[in-house]
Amino acid sequence: MSAEEREAARSMMQKAELGRTPDEQRAGFDELFASRPLGDDVKVVERTLGGVPALDVHVDGADADGVILYLHGGSYVVGSARTGANLAAPLSRRSGVPAVALDYRLAPEHPFPAGIHDALAAYRELVESGQKVVIVGDSAGGGLGLATMIAARAEGLALPAGAVLLSPWTDVSLKSPSMDSRGDDDPLFSRANMAESAEFYLSGTSPQNELASPVFADLKGLPPLLVQVGTAEILLDDSLRLVARAAEQDVDISLDVIAGAPHVFQYFAGAMAEADEALDHAATFIKSRLAAG
Repeated sequence: MSAEEREAARSMMQKAELGRTPDEQRAGFDELFASRPLGDDVKVVERTLGGVPALDVHVDGADADGVILYLHGGSYVVGSARTGANLAAPLSRRSGVPAVALDYRLAPEHPFPAGIHDALAAYRELVESGQKVVIVGDSAGGGLGLATMIAARAEGLALPAGAVLLSPWTDVSLKSPSMDSRGDDDPLFSRANMAESAEFYLSGTSPQNELASPVFADLKGLPPLLVQVGTAEILLDDSLRLVARAAEQDVDISLDVIAGAPHVFQYFAGAMAEADEALDHAATFIKSRLAAG
């Protein structure tokens, strides 16, 4: 990543303001992300999945066997299936695999574990209908994807063929060293605004609950994982700690670390070569996992 690309990415971000209501946060997030063009080859169709609102993300020619279950980011407080479609669509286009983006319930109106219940219900319907699934999630959606697999394992459901986690938030107790050491580098987040979101989400639940902070969970038996993260983000160590723990527990896990890249840098595809390369790698992983499954 050139210095110019890095600065261009940073200029498009600003640290979230503290003290805004969830509705104010959602309005600001939607203004930035909910109306981004998905491409002339994309059509989104409303549906329900396990009783949860969702969007089928139809990309012309994406008709391979299997499905991407996309879980959007937004610190468990903001975001939607439509904002998730911004990354579900290019992954579907690159992999040829259909995608569905989930509108799981958000905090603080619906705190932990409502989002996990929704994701598990959606996943259960896909599995019980005979679908082969790869879970993909960014930021909070990455943590939610991990929690969904752990919950599915506990219920005896077949696990997905794999999962792709983009800058996942895996520790809502905020114990990762990069929460402080990368604070000046991160153009988007600070410890303070992550703590605000964690408080909304947990609503009194222990932050070390393994479904809230899956970096503390027993990961044995999970399917192959691909983690992508940038070094200019306070969630860097949420990924590095997850990878180390997964490796210790004999989980097949791959890691892409992009120097100087911000949180969920894949949003900059078309403007940042590393973002396109990361999406290409993720798409190859998705195809290979579904073929193996």
